[in-house]
Amino acid sequence: MGRYLLRRLGFALFLVLAVSSASLLLTRLAPGDLATEQALSLDPAALVRLRGELGLDRPLTAQYLSWLGGVLQLDFGRSLLYGRPVSDLIGERALNTAMLALAALMLATIVGLPLGVYSGSRSRGVGRAIVRALSVVALSVPPLIGSLALVFLAARTGWLPVGGMTSASGAELTWAQWLADLARHLPVPALALALPLAATLERLQSQAIAKATREPFVAASRARGLDSVQAILRHAWPASLPSVLGLYGVMIGSLFSGSFVVEVVTAWPGLGRLMYDALKARDLYLVAGCAASGAFFLAAGTWLADVLLALTDPRVRSEEVV
Repeated sequence: MGRYLLRRLGFALFLVLAVSSASLLLTRLAPGDLATEQALSLDPAALVRLRGELGLDRPLTAQYLSWLGGVLQLDFGRSLLYGRPVSDLIGERALNTAMLALAALMLATIVGLPLGVYSGSRSRGVGRAIVRALSVVALSVPPLIGSLALVFLAARTGWLPVGGMTSASGAELTWAQWLADLARHLPVPALALALPLAATLERLQSQAIAKATREPFVAASRARGLDSVQAILRHAWPASLPSVLGLYGVMIGSLFSGSFVVEVVTAWPGLGRLMYDALKARDLYLVAGCAASGAFFLAAGTWLADVLLALTDPRVRSEEVV
């Protein structure tokens, strides 16, 4: 078990390094950089000086090796756009993404798992048909369309703010007022993230419950006098958890790595929005740092899924031992 988890951890670290390195190299090789974005307002001599100050005139190999040496010391360099350490910027934005991801994950879990248990434990019925139809719709709508639809609905009704994390006067609010303001801004982006996740959980849980209810031990529990609800909750649902947990960690990692489309559309200041700003400005160190953080959260979520799967399914541990 320990060797298995260590191997997975080693692969996760390799994934983070590979993704961040590829992001930096591709951004560096792409036409243009932060200095050329300002070329219209600079004369040629000033442009040369600016490129030298930013280190953009260095050879690609030297630039990459210098960056890699810093990464091995957990230093991702300074942002060319903001003039601040990349690690500080990522830490601030990761906290914002974490709040959004946790809200979306809790909402998706509260909605998706019970609906999956309900639809999977019934072979027919109007309620089951409605749940399945709603799941198909939620899975079919792209995140961009779903985000735009929710923003449009919020703008037309005026019930919720259409974008941002807090109001413009957020700095002047007390902690209680700031939390209340945050709670008003959270539903639109959280719903945009949660709806497809809830549909995914519903479909997966439904299939797992339907398979578990056909197992002999569930029929035996019914024969001992348990009603259908007790048999499902006490026997079928625990047996279906490994199938759900296998995907749960991946969803957690993808959420915490920042949903690019949702954060851009709703102007939520998270990792996805920071990545967009970095790409637009050709800020190669910030792009590499954002890519590394996204890969880290995805790898951590996958590793967590492996741990949960090994803890809930003895067959995984026995296969690794063999």
